[in-house]
Amino acid sequence: VPLQASGGGLVQPGGSLRLSCVASNSTMKDNTVGWFRQAPGKEREAVSCISDATFRTWYSDSVKGRFSILRDNARNTVYLQMNRVKPEDTADYYCATSTRIYNLYGPAPLAVEFDRWGQGTQVTVSS
Repeated sequence: VPLQASGGGLVQPGGSLRLSCVASNSTMKDNTVGWFRQAPGKEREAVSCISDATFRTWYSDSVKGRFSILRDNARNTVYLQMNRVKPEDTADYYCATSTRIYNLYGPAPLAVEFDRWGQGTQVTVSS
């Protein structure tokens, strides 16, 4: 598995959680890393992504202002800091890589544009 996502769990509404995506080799090098989520019965949707050299970021409107994506190339790791979580954030979260670069105010990334995926990590927001 080229990417390993972790950090999911049960969190109360309004709480925080940090997800990690670790690459086993040079998978992330020169690539954008994205976080996607998929709730039961729903399609997979992009949450956030970050490019390599310029650290350009994109966020979905549903998480903007609450989530932050961070990249540590020395550790081959990308984090998704989730703050002020809501029940609607409940989903399986996946990380993946793409050769594309996404702009903050550009269109949403599509799952088909990402070619390497990790396994999901489950996030449940509930009291």
